[in-house]
Amino acid sequence: MMNDKQFENKVNRDIDKAKEDVATLGEDAATLGEDGVTGLSRKFEQLTDETKVMVTDAVKSLNKDVGHGLSTYNAKVQDFADTLPGDFGKKVAKYPWVTITISLAFGLLLGRILKPSR
Repeated sequence: MMNDKQFENKVNRDIDKAKEDVATLGEDAATLGEDGVTGLSRKFEQLTDETKVMVTDAVKSLNKDVGHGLSTYNAKVQDFADTLPGDFGKKVAKYPWVTITISLAFGLLLGRILKPSR
């Protein structure tokens, strides 16, 4: 699992690579001569494709990490629900919107009690 710092470093490396590619694109455009427009178009397509691949890889990695985090969270919540008496976990699974509404109301009430100045 990639932590925040590793993800930030990867994004920074990808941005640096994109900057290098743009600089190379500018140099290549200056040296192309008569075939400049065609070559520039080809280089732009290549740069676009590489950028799409980098972004796709970053999104896949992020989705994998988020999915793993949500799975871990769901497992911990399920373990907690299983420890509650009276088949509470089954009732929560049967009526999730009621549970969410009660949780939100409890959170607002708790927030009001802890921060009455607002």
